[in-house]
Amino acid sequence: MSGVISVRVLCFAAAREVVGATEVVWTIAAGANVALLRGDLFERFPALAGHARSLRFAVNGEYARDDQVLGEGDEVAVIPPVAGG
Repeated sequence: MSGVISVRVLCFAAAREVVGATEVVWTIAAGANVALLRGDLFERFPALAGHARSLRFAVNGEYARDDQVLGEGDEVAVIPPVAGG
């Protein structure tokens, strides 16, 4: 694979506050995985890295492992912990 792909990154709760948007289109190298996207996001939004231990990532509605490869048009949700009340 060569080139780049675009994925939709959906941000919820604290992640949305840090990023300043509910959704961003992210361009990343073709063949990239969730771990690479996570690193890119932390580099671009350092405050997001402060939540690193508690963030979960989902790809196309399913929780994803760091080694999951992303594809063109995938929807990646950044999900911080949610407190109940």
